[in-house]
Amino acid sequence: MLRFLLVRIASAIPILFILSLVTFTIIQAPPGDYADYIRSQAMNQGGASFAQADAQAQAYRVEHGLDKSLPVQYLNWITGIVTRGDFGYSMFYNKPVADVVGERLPRTLILALVCHILASILGISFGIIAATRQYSWIDSVLSAVAFLGMTVPRFLMALIIVYLLVFQLNVSEIGSFFSPQYGGAPWSFAKLGDLIHHVWPVVAIATFGGLAYNMRIMRGNLLDTLNAQYVETARAKGLSEGAVIMRHAVPNALHPLVMYQGVVLPYMLTGEIETAIIFALPTVGPAIVGSMAVGDVYVTATFMMVLSATLIVGNIIADLLLALLDPRVRQQGGAF
Repeated sequence: MLRFLLVRIASAIPILFILSLVTFTIIQAPPGDYADYIRSQAMNQGGASFAQADAQAQAYRVEHGLDKSLPVQYLNWITGIVTRGDFGYSMFYNKPVADVVGERLPRTLILALVCHILASILGISFGIIAATRQYSWIDSVLSAVAFLGMTVPRFLMALIIVYLLVFQLNVSEIGSFFSPQYGGAPWSFAKLGDLIHHVWPVVAIATFGGLAYNMRIMRGNLLDTLNAQYVETARAKGLSEGAVIMRHAVPNALHPLVMYQGVVLPYMLTGEIETAIIFALPTVGPAIVGSMAVGDVYVTATFMMVLSATLIVGNIIADLLLALLDPRVRQQGGAF
């Protein structure tokens, strides 16, 4: 197992290097940079003339190394990461990029993991119920729920909830994780309840979408598995129907969902972009969109690297889970 992990981690290093190069190049491909944003702000809000605003932009460009060639900027950025753990300086947030990531990434991971765990537990459970009661009214209701979860856009659900909260229920505290009185307070049950009160719409929307996918996949796979010959053999040996389903059919039907975990980590980090923007929550999604809009290249590139790393980590976790779930994978891959 240790050898398997070390090989996968070692193979991920050159992949991350290539991804960093490609990401940095693509981000810098469109014309303009943060200095252009400085110029436009000086003209539109500061009332400066074009010559004055352009002089400010050029001075800012020289001061922050934006006047250097693209290869030099990339080498400076990647060298700082490797040698000093320095991901650069955010021009828009006016702080180190590591601080921006450190503020937004943990809360986004926790929020996304809660949504994913709920979606997995509920989706798999509903999929098992629907498959074992095929064509019943329960199957029809759960299938309709899954259909809505997969077809209704998340931003539309977010807009509907915001409308109901603001205009119908007169809720004013939208756009933060806590009420003002709990912002710097130590953790308590009251603070936890306040957090749930603020984030439940995002959790509900994200869980609804993930639940629908997990349920449809689980239902379809379990229906195929229940007709397999080894399941009929288990029934013929006198095992109860519950034992046949949970011990023989469900573990094999879970394989596609386990492999899905390999791509779900970066999706968890970016899947809340629409809802987080609508609810104005300070998470990863709005930071990526905002940094791209103003040309804050180091913030965008760093968050893209984070997503790439989570994709690699997710695939490693999926391989380990599949090896634990299926003895054939352990025997063929030599994972254990």
